[in-house]
Amino acid sequence: MIVKNRRVTFLIGGEAGDGIFASGNILSKTFMHGGLHVFSTNEYISIIRGGHQWYSITVSESPVFSNRYKIDFLIALNREVPIIHIDRLEKKTSFIIIDERDKSERIVDFNIISLPMYDILKKRNAKKVMRNSIALGALVGLVKYDISILERVYMNTYSEDIAEKNISLAKMGYNYVLEKYPHYLKKIFFSSNISRSQRIFCTGNEAIAIGAIASGLKFYAAYPMTPASSILHFLALLQKDLNIVVIQPESELAAINMIIGAAFAGVRSMTATSGGGFSLMTEALGFAAMAEIPVVIVVVQRPGPSTGMPTYTSQGDLRFVLHASQGEFPRIVLAPGDPYEAFEIAYYSFNLAWKYQLPVIILSDKFLAESGWSCDKFIPPFPIEEGKIIRDVYNGREKYKRYKITEDGVSPFAIPGVQNAIVKANSNEHDEEGSPTYDPALVNSMVDKRFKKQELLKREMLRYKTIKYYGDEYPEKIIVSWGSLKGPILEAINILGKNKKIGFLQVIWMEPFPRDLVKNILSKVGENDIMIIENNRTGLLNSLLNEYLHLDVKKKFLKYDGRPPYPYEIIKFLEG
Repeated sequence: MIVKNRRVTFLIGGEAGDGIFASGNILSKTFMHGGLHVFSTNEYISIIRGGHQWYSITVSESPVFSNRYKIDFLIALNREVPIIHIDRLEKKTSFIIIDERDKSERIVDFNIISLPMYDILKKRNAKKVMRNSIALGALVGLVKYDISILERVYMNTYSEDIAEKNISLAKMGYNYVLEKYPHYLKKIFFSSNISRSQRIFCTGNEAIAIGAIASGLKFYAAYPMTPASSILHFLALLQKDLNIVVIQPESELAAINMIIGAAFAGVRSMTATSGGGFSLMTEALGFAAMAEIPVVIVVVQRPGPSTGMPTYTSQGDLRFVLHASQGEFPRIVLAPGDPYEAFEIAYYSFNLAWKYQLPVIILSDKFLAESGWSCDKFIPPFPIEEGKIIRDVYNGREKYKRYKITEDGVSPFAIPGVQNAIVKANSNEHDEEGSPTYDPALVNSMVDKRFKKQELLKREMLRYKTIKYYGDEYPEKIIVSWGSLKGPILEAINILGKNKKIGFLQVIWMEPFPRDLVKNILSKVGENDIMIIENNRTGLLNSLLNEYLHLDVKKKFLKYDGRPPYPYEIIKFLEG
């Protein structure tokens, strides 16, 4: 039986150090290169070795937006894994692939595929961590998938000698299942067709990095902080090939000040961190705003306060990011919901930062950052734009004024070294040339100049998808949400079907807030038919609806245990 549109979920579980994520990445690419749509995500605790972790992969012949709770195939790399996930297994239908030594009498009424993994490792003189390749081969055999695709993924992932050893182990697992468990092989789930897939496998963090590169990123500085660290790792691998500078400085304070300095010198620059690191950056954020220096900052949320839960997800930093640093100044805050939006937003964030000479903050979270999708080609939505940047010679008739008061609030930005211009940057309030001032009238004029950019931005917003609407044109209910919860919500709506007449409003621009567009969509239903779903305790997007529309949504699904909602939880909320 070849399944159309159904989602099938695979989960690999074990301890840190068992190669869980490497195996999940390989299996995800194997299904993707066979023409299937893939969504993957993971969970792990913040220790180097030991402690349970898992990698979940949901695949289908139609696009997949989120993972499912129930597991169809479980690869268990120790005895405890099936016990930990027993609530996610379906009796009679779920398969468990496990070493024969780890079989437990507590796990009954499931389809158990036991393999002599350690005996196979001994025969091949292979390391313990390589038993995951045996399990992957067994899984590919179990669903009658094309093992040659798995072999090619290994060859593209590792050096030739390591790849060949893993391939030999995978083949042994594959052949073992075909020989010992032929009665299970009739339950075929997918066909494979290599010609159908030209996709790439990409995480949210990688999509942000790719978008930044496409927009001309030349300098990246960041201190490692989960779950933003993989942006640093990804860019570091590419810096020589792409002629960009990637630096890990001594702290988040150093990172943001470095990108401010690089931008002042005319270089498109970016940093990324999580809430704790952004806390350290807030004073320098105000410096960038006062000096009108264009910077892009990625904030990848995790639960707080303080250290919180470093490797889990949250949407608790929205208000913090909107109001970070002392004083008042314009900023742009954008929240992507999938890798395509992550790419596009990272791309055009640089245009916005440089055209309006202000900070742009990309607000992501762990669920988006570290989940992986099978993605089609990313296409830049606009050409690269700079605005009033002077890079060679200043030809103005009057003396150059870095902070000249203009009709639109955007001043000419000469890069230091430009002929005929003396360029000053000042973190104090300043006059048009950049010298400090305390004159009341001039202070008012400079504050008003910076805020004039907001009026220009309101017109600029018309070029972008500041919100997106999905679902029924004439809905009976509307869900409002933001960020990575887009995926689970779309999955839930798809499961419920068209007869439920549910709409979904995704808010992407948090600042400036697209008030009129949001109002128009929500006017389709009464206030009692609006529901909000967020990954926080206090309903932070709801507070913006209250602020801008005087709307306090009564029906809320707020999840704040460090995990995103599963589609089944959303369905339960909608039907409750």
